[in-house]
Amino acid sequence: QVQLRESGGGLVQAGGSLRLSCAASERTFSVYAVGWFRQAPGKEREFVVSISWRGGTTSYADSVKGRFTISRDNAKNTVYLQMNSLKPEDTAVYYCAAKHLGPALREIRAYDYWGQGTQVTVSS
Repeated sequence: QVQLRESGGGLVQAGGSLRLSCAASERTFSVYAVGWFRQAPGKEREFVVSISWRGGTTSYADSVKGRFTISRDNAKNTVYLQMNSLKPEDTAVYYCAAKHLGPALREIRAYDYWGQGTQVTVSS
């Protein structure tokens, strides 16, 4: 059972940056694909970005391309989401999710493990 913990959320002005972290309890986190998803109030959870277990493949939602970057540090069992040029519409609870030996998946139901989420609020 992999436990995931997100951190790094907060309040930022439009145009600002945040870096989210997804830390795993599993020491072999390197064999898990990781995805970031977000859910705004009153909306469904949506895909943001994902990275394959090898780290060689990534997939981004069109709404964040060029602004967000996913990376992983397997030595620290952590995946990062660097978010630049933030917009008010990026406001949501951000969740990380993991899939053993997965590619860069975009589907919510493909992931087996989920964190509790971290709030990101972007003010205009």
